[in-house]
Amino acid sequence: MSRVFPRHIGIHIRLMCAAVLLISATTLTLGYLGVNIIHQFVTQRFNQRIEFMTQYLALNSELGILIDEQNLLQGLAGNMLKEDDIAGVDILDHDGRILVAAARDMAGPFDRVEKKVYLSETDESPAWAGQMTGGRSNGYIGRVVVTYSTRGIQELVNRMTHRFVYIALALTLLAGGLFYVMSRTLVAPLVGLAETARKVSSGNRSVRAAPGNTPEIGRLADAFNDMLDSLAEGRRTLVQTYEKMTRQETLAEVGKFSMMIAHEVKNPLGIIKSSLEMMKSDLDIPPDNILMAYAEEEIVRLNTLIESFLMFSRPAKPRFEQVDLNQLMEQVIMGFEIQYDASDLVLDCRIPDTPFMAEADFDLLSRGIGNLVRNACEANGGKGTVTIHVREKHRKWVLTVSDQGRGIKPEDRHRIFEPFFTTKATGTGLGLAFADQVVKAHGGSIRVDADFKGGARFSVTLFANTLAQKMAEQSPPGDPKQVT
Repeated sequence: MSRVFPRHIGIHIRLMCAAVLLISATTLTLGYLGVNIIHQFVTQRFNQRIEFMTQYLALNSELGILIDEQNLLQGLAGNMLKEDDIAGVDILDHDGRILVAAARDMAGPFDRVEKKVYLSETDESPAWAGQMTGGRSNGYIGRVVVTYSTRGIQELVNRMTHRFVYIALALTLLAGGLFYVMSRTLVAPLVGLAETARKVSSGNRSVRAAPGNTPEIGRLADAFNDMLDSLAEGRRTLVQTYEKMTRQETLAEVGKFSMMIAHEVKNPLGIIKSSLEMMKSDLDIPPDNILMAYAEEEIVRLNTLIESFLMFSRPAKPRFEQVDLNQLMEQVIMGFEIQYDASDLVLDCRIPDTPFMAEADFDLLSRGIGNLVRNACEANGGKGTVTIHVREKHRKWVLTVSDQGRGIKPEDRHRIFEPFFTTKATGTGLGLAFADQVVKAHGGSIRVDADFKGGARFSVTLFANTLAQKMAEQSPPGDPKQVT
């Protein structure tokens, strides 16, 4: 097939050409055979009709030939000429003498049929009738010759041939049209697959092939989509691996930087702080001195920044033990209540009374969750309400912290837990990253959503252990308490 058609001719055109050729050959062959069969049948019946009329004329001409009655024979010939396709009638006696010759104008071509006339043998035949046979024992007395035109039968055959040709062409066109539609439905999915592959190669990796309209095309589309899904999954894995490697490189750099800070900055910062304390004591500097207060405040801020670097770059390995997560949460909230007691910030906390036991590092988890609460309080700007809810759901401990701040843009949510990513003017971008690190170290998950009242909502999920399940079966859950 590739040698018959040029390479640039598509499969759709190739199928169309092959189908048209096959259908045309089949139709013409059947038409040719049909025309021949009908031609033979019609010709045979036509010849039988002429033979029958000639035989009938021969029987009726017996008496006229015996008595040499011209008028009788002329009448029989005239009646014969009234029949269709009869061009001439000749009646001859046994000597070949023409008794009657009648003809009419008619288009040819012509053919003729001849029948002999015999004397009917009966017991009552007159004696003179035997003399008319010329003494022949077979009773031959003459013959009739009928000339007829075959033009009519040929025109009929030609008309039938033309009709067969028209019908064959109509059937070929109809079959070609139907095959065009069918082949288009078969080829269109293949064209769609090629178009999908082109879009994927141009960078649109979310496109997928249509399922197709036949089982074979459906299986091909499924295999193609599976290949695309596999490529997409491999790409996601590669991206995640690259991000993980980048994160590890970043942490390594942070670790080196933190060690440098600890050696080059933290120790001198401690000396500066001690020197300020000695100056305040020796020089009787009052506690409300503005310059001294600024200096001390900046020293505390720098020390906090250094501690954050050190804590994130060298996270302690969790030391798991049985911990009541609800009690842990109460202690974390208590510290923030004391810190914001004199402000307009309200902590709306609901923590169940029933213990929720889990294996956790109390101190490490307290610092990680404390960063979430601190982030919400700072987002509120020291006012409004921070909502903190704890609930048990399907043997899981779920913490929700919601603030009333500006919220987090949707395009920033997937980066909010990355190191050094922050939306605050004075933030380090390590608090939420450390919280994410701690929660994942405990086998849990953390995510951020937009709160329906505005602001951001962080959710932490930790799993219970077997001991917690036994305690939950022995003691019913208590009513949540309100902490403000």
